[in-house]
Amino acid sequence: MQTSLGLTAMGLIIIFVTVGILIRGRVNPIIPMTLVPVVGALICGFGLGEISDFFSEGLNSVVNVVVMFIFAIIFFGILQDVGLFTPVIRTLIRATRGRIMAVTLGTAAIGVVAHLDGSGSTTFLITIPALLPLYRALNMSRYVLITIVAMAASVMNMVPWGGPLGRAGAVVDQEPNAIWVQLLPIQGVAIVLVFLLAALLGWWEQRRVAGLRESGEFAGGTAVDVKALADEFAAAQVREQHKLGYHLRKGRWVTVVNIVVALAVLVALLSGVVPPAPAFLIATTITLAINFSGPMEQGEALRRHAPNALAMAGVILAAAMFLGVLNETKMLEEIALTLVNVLPEGVAPHLHVIVGFFGVPLDLLTSTDAYYFSVLPIVQGTVESFGVSGMGAACALIIGNVVGTFVSPFSPALWLALGLAEGQMGKYLKLAFPIAWIFSAILVAVALFTGMLA
Repeated sequence: MQTSLGLTAMGLIIIFVTVGILIRGRVNPIIPMTLVPVVGALICGFGLGEISDFFSEGLNSVVNVVVMFIFAIIFFGILQDVGLFTPVIRTLIRATRGRIMAVTLGTAAIGVVAHLDGSGSTTFLITIPALLPLYRALNMSRYVLITIVAMAASVMNMVPWGGPLGRAGAVVDQEPNAIWVQLLPIQGVAIVLVFLLAALLGWWEQRRVAGLRESGEFAGGTAVDVKALADEFAAAQVREQHKLGYHLRKGRWVTVVNIVVALAVLVALLSGVVPPAPAFLIATTITLAINFSGPMEQGEALRRHAPNALAMAGVILAAAMFLGVLNETKMLEEIALTLVNVLPEGVAPHLHVIVGFFGVPLDLLTSTDAYYFSVLPIVQGTVESFGVSGMGAACALIIGNVVGTFVSPFSPALWLALGLAEGQMGKYLKLAFPIAWIFSAILVAVALFTGMLA
């Protein structure tokens, strides 16, 4: 079955079966991404020795990504635990002074800062309990709160320790840091658009609340004690630290060292002086030594964040099998050649841009893993024959899809956000989905006209 037609058919079967299982969400992504390609390769007549070689080849392309993910998640998790970002968020809450427009703009700023660790769950856990009382007091919509935080977090998900770049880097054999450097201009544009969106939603909320006041239906007060809300947020963070049972070192010098280490990591990533994997390894060890007084506390800090780190690392390692089989058996190559022959002339060279424009709707139809590990390889293989780089293909699909990260029912973090805000998925999607799609399309268009997708 190792003919051109057989490899094409089996490659498509492996992809569609894997996507279908991922969409159903009944099992951990590691299971289908490992077993489905192995079974497919065996049916095609490849032996276990050959499959082991395929995995080894796939592993070579993802091992640095795995190391980076593990230590980046632990590093930023520790910084959250020690409260490095708490003063920033507290100051932003107080700066709003209870004004609706300032509240939405402050929400965007808090969302950007809170998502530095790349974890959607952590971002929502930090932002929604802190800001929901403020929104309720001003009679503002909880769905506006979730939407702004979701858009801010999605844009910040372009960082190299976020899920999309790690997955895409594994597929196109690029360091996530290299993709991030390529994406930095569009990420800057996206952050500006997040604040414009927050201002627009703030203006919309001002008008809506003014209408409620005129009709006598306004349930909020005329003044909000934002100082008390900010203090309660800081107190909640302190209580959370006590729950962890950590014996943290205190002192201004500890905070200064944490800030210096965090800035040094960002400088290293931007400059390329040190690869991301060793940069985060070194930074993690420094923060462990600085913030925790002994091996017991240091070990507890590692254990606290190990589940998140290993969950992502496991998916990337399973991708080594998935991509190794599809690449080394030439299945992806045959699928791409078939697709080029079938597509109308003039469409194939721009397939990555077309898919990018539909990235947000695709996020509702596929999981993140399915999108990057199944759709991206086919698109990359197709457009490469027309001179489009793997980097260009990856950037198109990332830009098109990343904004939809938290408008997908397949996102566990989104369900957490809705639970924290006591919201409903349908009402949230009614507001957030069109916003995310328009937002995404604007970013893809900007990237296209600036030559980023070549």
